[in-house]
Amino acid sequence: MSKNYKYFLVALLVLAWVFDFLFWESAIGVNLIIFVQAVLLIGGYLLLKANIPLNRQSVWVLLPIAFFSIATLIRQEPLTLFLSYLFVFLFLAILANTWVGGKWVFYGWGDYPKKIFTLVGSMALRSGKFIRAAQKASKDNGEDNQKIPIKPILRGVVIALPILFLFGFLLASADLVFAQKIENFFSAFSADQIRESIWRIILSIFVAYLVGGAILHAAYASDDSNADANHGEKKILGFIETSIVLGSVGFLFLSFVVVQFQYFFGGETNIGVQGYTYSQYARRGFNELIGVAFFSLVLILSFSSFAQKETVKQKYYFSGLSLFIVAQVLIILASAYQRIVLGIQWHGYSRLRLYPQIFLVWLGLLLIAVIVLEFYEHQKFFVFAILVASTGFATSLVVFNVDAATAKHNMLRVAEGRHFNPMHLASLSTDAVPVLVEEYLNTELPEDVHEELGATLFCYINRVREIEDWRSFNLSRWRANEALDELGNSLDGYNINRRWRVRTPSGEYFFCYGEY
Repeated sequence: MSKNYKYFLVALLVLAWVFDFLFWESAIGVNLIIFVQAVLLIGGYLLLKANIPLNRQSVWVLLPIAFFSIATLIRQEPLTLFLSYLFVFLFLAILANTWVGGKWVFYGWGDYPKKIFTLVGSMALRSGKFIRAAQKASKDNGEDNQKIPIKPILRGVVIALPILFLFGFLLASADLVFAQKIENFFSAFSADQIRESIWRIILSIFVAYLVGGAILHAAYASDDSNADANHGEKKILGFIETSIVLGSVGFLFLSFVVVQFQYFFGGETNIGVQGYTYSQYARRGFNELIGVAFFSLVLILSFSSFAQKETVKQKYYFSGLSLFIVAQVLIILASAYQRIVLGIQWHGYSRLRLYPQIFLVWLGLLLIAVIVLEFYEHQKFFVFAILVASTGFATSLVVFNVDAATAKHNMLRVAEGRHFNPMHLASLSTDAVPVLVEEYLNTELPEDVHEELGATLFCYINRVREIEDWRSFNLSRWRANEALDELGNSLDGYNINRRWRVRTPSGEYFFCYGEY
């Protein structure tokens, strides 16, 4: 790749210009997708030109990159958006680390931290080292005869400037329009604008420099072909102490599960006998149950990696104990899931109820995958299973559309005569707006609910910003604007005070929360 270092420099300049053009004074929107595609295309071109093709196994990494890039364009719900950004950069990092080797499926516990740390170091150092080494090699080979004549250029500029100034002054005096053009040109060179231009250039070149380091990392440090070898974890625990720990934990869980079964079969009657309402039962101990499931997973994974299992009998015994624990944990997760369902039945949807509900499903699937891998002695895929489950959770949030589902479900509850909370709906992202507008226009709601829903939509009207710059285009915000336009003049009787307090036509006040 060193032979193509001039192409590399041109590519960095192009990336710097693309970054500046797409992101300067623009919110994140479609510009992120375009920049990610530019990085992939330019980086791929440089690597292919250097005869460094993409490994077939690493082609699959492009799918989540594409999916989560698109997710940033179509969603605005905070956690969905954050995880989409996170997984875009995570899979870009995986791609840079596995371009040549393609063994990312086999990465072990220490591989991800080590490889990401190494990638960060490459991004910080490789571009500079590469350019200096390539220039030195070019000079040693006598290829620097075409170097740029800097001194003659500077002398020419110094001589030309006073001549241009003289003729420009005379021409400006002869024509008022030309004089105005000259004035407009030099107005762009104010002190603030010069400082801004310098900062833009530095920032853009810095970003391109980092991307260049990642491309070089893919070229020279992504051969991970030995990742599927035995990672050689030191077996620090004996079989006897491992069995004691797993067995005691399993029977502790069993005693808890026995107590839980009365709630599965007794329902609200047994809850009432214990003195708890549905709401209290739904909240009580949920976080603790999630903690039990999480630490059980850590326990099984740790013991599987560091416990001695020298004979076939010991391996089957360990797998049996792990299966015993996982079976109890799945019932515990079912209990936690039931508590969430009870909370939704009582209060309706919210982000803090939907997040754990979706998370519990993927945690249960991960536990099942872990026990299957343990039984078939494929422990090397443990980390991959965690990556798949984490990606599945983030994907589910994108597909489920949390805020739109919350708005739809809670409006259906209102139609059934349940409590309506306009402030909660006003705190959602623009993902919920089309649903709320549809409910406001097409459903026969009680007058008071209709007016409160109008207050919610009036909050959005004063918060959802028009997309003036195509680089910041986001489908969620665009759909929200299109939906709000359908309201026409139907909200003319509403007023907003200090942008956070809405007054309805009947004189009631509602607060708006959040910024979009």
